[in-house]
Formats: sequence, C-alpha cells, structure tokens
Amino acid sequence: MLLQNHKVSFIPGWDCHGLPIELKVLKSMDKATLNALTPIRLRQKAAKFAKVTVNAQMNSFKRIGIWADWDSPYLTLSPEYEAAQLEVFGQMVMRGYIYRGRKPVHWSPSSRTALAEAELEYSENHVSKSIYAAFKITSPSSSGLLDEFLPNVCLAIWTTTPWTIPANAAVAVNPELSYAVVELQSVLESESTSGGKQQKLGSILSSGIEKPFIIVASDLVSVLESKWGVKLVIRKSFPGSVLEHCRYLHPVNGNECSVVIGGDYITTESGTGLVHTAPGHGQEDYLTGLKYGLPIVSPVDDEGNFTAEAGQFSGLSVLGAGNAAVVKYLDEHVSLILEEPYKHKYPYDWRSKEPTIFRATEQWFASVDGFRDAALDAIKRVTWVPS
Repeated sequence: MLLQNHKVSFIPGWDCHGLPIELKVLKSMDKATLNALTPIRLRQKAAKFAKVTVNAQMNSFKRIGIWADWDSPYLTLSPEYEAAQLEVFGQMVMRGYIYRGRKPVHWSPSSRTALAEAELEYSENHVSKSIYAAFKITSPSSSGLLDEFLPNVCLAIWTTTPWTIPANAAVAVNPELSYAVVELQSVLESESTSGGKQQKLGSILSSGIEKPFIIVASDLVSVLESKWGVKLVIRKSFPGSVLEHCRYLHPVNGNECSVVIGGDYITTESGTGLVHTAPGHGQEDYLTGLKYGLPIVSPVDDEGNFTAEAGQFSGLSVLGAGNAAVVKYLDEHVSLILEEPYKHKYPYDWRSKEPTIFRATEQWFASVDGFRDAALDAIKRVTWVPS
C-alpha cells in the first residue's frame, strides 16, 4: 500500500505472555533449579526469554525488508500495556462481568492447566476403556410400573470414562425415548463374546448369581443382545418420563441417587439410552446437574490423580491405574456387564500431545451476558473490507 502512495500505520506487536513461553523456560532448567523455582522467579525468567525472542524476530523482519514502526512496537509485558489491561479488567469487575465459579473445563494433567477449545487437538485413534455397568434400583417411581421386578432390577449405563463413576450424581434418560425392562436369559454363542474383539464379560454376565432385570432403551435391545452375547427378553416397555425420580444405589459410595430427565444428547446411536451423569466431569452433565441441583463432585487433582474424596482410589491416575481400579471394583461388586476397548475421537493437549480430561475447577470467568447485545449491535455499524 505504501508503494501506491497510501499512508499506512503498521505497528508490530508481540504477545509475551502465556504457557508456551513458560514451558520453554522450564525445559531449559535442570532439576535442582526447578525444585527451587518460585512463581515470581519463573515470571522473571519468562519475561527475559520473551524479550530476547522479540529482538531476534524483530531483526529477522527488518532483514527481509518489512516496513513497520520498529521503534514503537507494542509488547504485552510493557507497563503501559499491562496498565491498560488492568483498567479494562477493573471496569468489567465493577460492572459484574467477572465472577468466580466451579464448572467443568478441559483440563490437561500433563500441563496442569485448563485449556481453551483452541488449545486442543483431536486424535481420531484414541482408544478408551469403555464399560457397560448396572446400577441397582432401590426405589421405583410412584407409577408402580417397576414394582414387580424389585428388588432385582438395574439401570444399564455405558461410559468411555469409567474413572468418572465415583463422581456419579444421577442417571439421565430421554423422556421421548421408549425404555424396556429386559430379562437376561441364555448366553448366546457368538463371535462378540469369544474374545475376538478384546471384550471381557463382567461379573453380571459371567457369575452364577441370579441375573438381574436390566433397563435399556427399547431400540437398543437387539444391538445389546448381540454385543453382550445374552438373550434379552422384553418384559415391559414404557416412556423415559416414567423413570424420573427413581432411586438407585451408587455403585461405589453406596448413596442413593436419582434418575433425572436429560436432553436430546441422550440418543440410541450408542450406549444404552441411559447416561451416567457426573456434573463435575462433563458439560452436558453439568447443565443437567444445575437443573436438578446435583452436587458438582470432581475428586481429581491438578495432575489428574484421584484425591482423598475418591476414597480407596486416592492417588491413582484417572487416565491409568485409577481407571482400571474403578472397572475392577465394579466387577468385584457385580456391577460390571461388559468391558471393551472403544476407538473414538478424543481431545489432546496441543502442547504436550497428551490426553485431556473434563474436570470441575474453581476458575475466573468473564460473562458476556451484560454486553452481548451491545457488541452485536456494534458489529452492524462496522464497515467491513472486503464486505
């Protein structure tokens, strides 16, 4: 544009903050230095690294002939820039836009930080340990439809994150779906239970105990019959709304929990049509939890290990030994129906290339509710080039 006689103001700038810079600095330190490192000292070293990198990049840009106001760049670590940020942040605080809240976020155990969606990479080849489990009903709904099956009737759930079961607060159903009480009869001879698919029968299918009645979505009965390798006979059908407020026994802590009504995220495309709900470990679970006032339990620390709140699983990695320990516990307590590997799309930390988890933490949030309409209105008054 300058060569066409247009006046151009090009002020170069650098973002000098963020985890990538800190990680670069941390990787350059030996173990002794890391052990003695304080947050203030880390920030000082990160600032020094950022300034050195800015100078190197600026010299490279000059060398290839980029025209810019190199004498007055903006740096996010300059006192003037930080003061301007604090001024805006202060205005947001005074207007009530900034709040402290506990909600599930993408969390990287390897980086020990929350991640934004833009900081995630999705692997198409991630393999999770998926399970079908049964939660025993202790108190049916007032309709009386399940009375004849008591006390040996269970809700069947499917999950790819068994480690979240200690944080279970409810089982969600879709009121628009049809559900069925099925009776487990003869074991079928099929490839699905021969081990060819690395499946492992749980204690409910393999033990000699009396088989419980199981509740699943009606449309999934034939699919589950094939997958579990057991003849399933429908004894009664009813809409999902009938199950609301049924009480069941938590498979780990022994507390009574309720069946709740979820949203359209509950489908018959996979699973059982009933969703294990842990408000501290999933966005949809969290929203359902808010609706019913469920506790937001998340017994996992920054490094991805179970906390003391998880009882016997304390200290175990939720993505490793902790996950396996929960599955083993369910099997030993006759709650496991089937375990199998499940290949699916899964979020990874784009920096460490390690898998992430959903975890409820205390975070600072900026609400846009107070200025969303004003921002959208301002967009209409902007002249966009190209239009």
